[in-house]
Amino acid sequence: MLKRSRETESFTVSFLDVASCGFGAMIILLMLAKPSQPAPLEVAEAVPAAIISELQEQLFEIRGETRVVNRDLNAKQEQLSSIKERVARLRRDLSDVQGEFQSSKQLSDETTDEIGKLSLAQQSLTEEMQRLAANSSAPENNAIGGIPVDSEYIIFVIDTSGSMFNNPSWGKMLGVIEDTLNVYPEVKGIQIMNDMGDYMFDSFRGQWIPDTPARRTQILSTLRNWNPFSNSSPVEGVTRAINTFYAPDKKISIYVLGDDFQPGGSIRDVLRTIDRINVEDADGNRLVRIHGIGFPTIFAGPARFQQSVYRYSTLMREMTQRNGGTFVGLNDFQ
Repeated sequence: MLKRSRETESFTVSFLDVASCGFGAMIILLMLAKPSQPAPLEVAEAVPAAIISELQEQLFEIRGETRVVNRDLNAKQEQLSSIKERVARLRRDLSDVQGEFQSSKQLSDETTDEIGKLSLAQQSLTEEMQRLAANSSAPENNAIGGIPVDSEYIIFVIDTSGSMFNNPSWGKMLGVIEDTLNVYPEVKGIQIMNDMGDYMFDSFRGQWIPDTPARRTQILSTLRNWNPFSNSSPVEGVTRAINTFYAPDKKISIYVLGDDFQPGGSIRDVLRTIDRINVEDADGNRLVRIHGIGFPTIFAGPARFQQSVYRYSTLMREMTQRNGGTFVGLNDFQ
């Protein structure tokens, strides 16, 4: 019995020693093992600074492109608005032209009798021209159809429109002015302006050009290439000539040279305007004398344009008769 107890005690002591040594070894192993960080549950993806910078640059580029697109859009909208305004203006102009065309047709009907009496196919003298030629002291070689040449001052109002300047009429017109100047060997003053009232020599604006051989040569030379804008209506030029140069102590003649009066202009309005400024004096004479010379340019073109020639002839015939002058219609360019 005593022997069995000793064996049991010896086994118990040995087992405890072994267990203690095992736990001690484990503790030592744990102490010797390299410590490590706990593994994260989820790894966050790091964003490099270079990617952030690239994204910012792309953002700036997109903003810049947006500003450019907005600017282009505004420009297109302004252009569209301008085009709409132009279309509206053209529609108004078309309406005005259509209205003027209707007025010209009515006026044409009213002046049919006058047009029937005119013939620009040949140059001829009317009874009024013959009377003026008989009362004037013009030389026998007068080349302008019996127009009186008793004036001391002469003004040429010239139609500078394309139908005159770009046709043989311009060369013929130069010859007519040269012939007219030759009929007046010496005058006290000359002036040249177009049918819009624009002066050929700005240095003599509102003044008389002295009559010298050199000045006459210069006038003809400058006229060859003189082509300011014209609306084919003599009213502006004649009005400015009278308002600027009339003086009670001067005998003035105005020569109107042209080839047409465009439909849309009112013959009556032109005559009323001239009558209002070129009034009669106490003796019943007008302030200035107005002559007219017509060129057959339009007859060389399409027949649909010939109406403007008849209108010019009607206008100038009536204007010259009212203002003590003569109208001559040329039949060719020779």
